[in-house]
Amino acid sequence: MFIDETVIEVKAGDGGNGCHSYEKMKYKAKGKPDGGNGGNGGNIYFVGSTQVHTLQDTAYRQRYKAERGVHGKGKNQIGRCGEDVLINVPLGTIVYDEETGELILDCLAEGQKELIAAGGRGGKGNAALVTYSNPNPEFCQPGKPGAAKRLRLILKVLADVGLVGRPNAGKSTFLSRVSRARPKIADYPFTTKEPHLGIVKNESGPFGSSYVIADIPGLIEDCHKGKGMGIRFLRHIERTGVLAIMVEAASEDPIADSEVLLNELARYSELLAAKPKVFLLTKTDILSGDDAKKIPDGWLGISAVTGDGVSAALRKLEEELTESAKSYPPQH
Repeated sequence: MFIDETVIEVKAGDGGNGCHSYEKMKYKAKGKPDGGNGGNGGNIYFVGSTQVHTLQDTAYRQRYKAERGVHGKGKNQIGRCGEDVLINVPLGTIVYDEETGELILDCLAEGQKELIAAGGRGGKGNAALVTYSNPNPEFCQPGKPGAAKRLRLILKVLADVGLVGRPNAGKSTFLSRVSRARPKIADYPFTTKEPHLGIVKNESGPFGSSYVIADIPGLIEDCHKGKGMGIRFLRHIERTGVLAIMVEAASEDPIADSEVLLNELARYSELLAAKPKVFLLTKTDILSGDDAKKIPDGWLGISAVTGDGVSAALRKLEEELTESAKSYPPQH
């Protein structure tokens, strides 16, 4: 199951209490203070991981609690610190404070480790509270409470190219043709019900050795009103550098169909609608020789089934990526 948003609660460990104790001496009622300090409570960290692809694990668990620090003991024994909790999240995870709306983390790198909730400081034992004016303190400090937070996690996958089209426009077939991704493919609408990512080897070389293409569920007119599968999955192409607008060759008016898609993008986000675009007419294998003129000016025709036009489309995408990267460097 693809889960891209969830709310969790985290509680860092409380600090251990300091100890009130004195040395035990055979011929003296009370020796020097020897109460040890309490250990610090465990912290809670988020760690970016390429081994995790959705927020499923955090959605099912929902509550995380770190270990509290151990109390100090006599004979100046310091309490052990509580163990930290590491929560692995997929790259592209954004974390907000659910109560305040504050952005806490945008996780973009493998191994990125960020402190989310700090453990409480351990209390001081009376041995650490000795002063010149008070050589025998009759008190110790309690541990401080660990931080507690309610957090909203939202996943926006990291990709360079986003595929945008109506249901059954050939996006998944194209992705499976140019990468090792194997999304579900069938001849009916809404086959794709979650984002799929594919790594593409660079054809022409200017954009690096490889890049990532994201395939999202198809858009239909008024999907911003919740029709079809809605626009929820558009968040997964917000970080892309280029959009591939894909319309199938069976369309009676490819330009009008592309304008419907662009309108839905604009209703979701002007920033998304302003991204560089490459327009692709898909499934051109169904066209006869006389229908070649059906490809609009400035568009590229492709057939992911036969491979016709695919290399040219990739080169065009890579050229646009190179230009886009000059202003917006890749985030992964």
